[in-house]
Parts: sequence; C-alpha cells; structure tokens
Amino acid sequence: MEIVKNLALVLHFVGLASLLGGFLLQMSGATKRIDPAMFHGALTMLVTGLALVGIDEALDDPVNNTKIAVKLIVLVVITVLVVLNRKKPSIPVGLWAAIGGLTLLNVTLAVFW
Repeated sequence: MEIVKNLALVLHFVGLASLLGGFLLQMSGATKRIDPAMFHGALTMLVTGLALVGIDEALDDPVNNTKIAVKLIVLVVITVLVVLNRKKPSIPVGLWAAIGGLTLLNVTLAVFW
C-alpha cells in the first residue's frame, strides 16, 4: 500500500507542476489564458489529493482534517476558476494571478502547516 501512496504523491506533484508551470509560462506574455496543462493539472491534483487522504485513512495514519479541509477548499476554488474559464481565448490578469496565487498558497499550506 505504501507504493500506491507514493505513486499517488508523485502524480500529485506532477499535477502541481502542470498547474504551476502553465501559470509561470505565461508570466511574460501579454495575453493570459487557461491552457490544457493548467486544466489537467488542477484535476490531477484534486483526484490524487483525495486519493492520498483516503490512503492515509485506510492505513490509519494521522490526518489533520482541518488542514485537508482548507487545502481542499483552496483547490476546489482553483479548479472551478480553471474549468469555468478554460475555453475563453483570454482571461483577465487578475483572474490569472488569482489562480497562480491560490496555487502557491496551497503549496505553502502543505509545507508550513
């Protein structure tokens, strides 16, 4: 079961890299948009994050439910913003910055909490 947990964690990191990478690639461009990497990264993080919590519960590992709830809420907001705006040819800079900021917030919560 530890191999499954580690695989889910690797996939979670891949989702993070995809979401954050899609955001960072657009830093110098004038037009901001939701690219497929951001869309698939957000969904991958959501699915693998839930899987990681389920695996920890199954293994009777301690789970900080408050931390998980806060991170889930942040990730659901990110996912909703990405899904609702993914077909638009461009998005406002503020929305693009919010997606990137919330992504960095989630990483910060994971590391420091």
